[in-house]
Amino acid sequence: DENGYFHFAARNDDMIISSGYNIAGPEVEAALLSHEAVAECAVIGVPDEERGAIVEAHVVLRGDVTGDAQTGDAQMIKALQDHVKATIAPHKYPRAVMFTDTLPKTETGKIQRFRLKQTAG
Repeated sequence: DENGYFHFAARNDDMIISSGYNIAGPEVEAALLSHEAVAECAVIGVPDEERGAIVEAHVVLRGDVTGDAQTGDAQMIKALQDHVKATIAPHKYPRAVMFTDTLPKTETGKIQRFRLKQTAG
């Protein structure tokens, strides 16, 4: 605003509190989507004994991603985590990355994060 403050608007249930940090799910998703290998993604907060919650990313890789990366190997996970750390604040990176062929969606195409939370962890 005119006073130099930033204001963030998002749904409260998209906010993940991890180790005292407020992490906005859409911000992490935008960082992941800017990686060349990611076709679509969704992030959720999952309970963590040490941190309260961690960011868990559910990622659909692009069809032209080949080799071990297509199966979700550790190298691709690290590449995505490093990309998020370099794009936004490092503490916001997804500590868990799950690869999937599709994300659960409504008939209108909206991602159903509640279904990801039901199977999380």
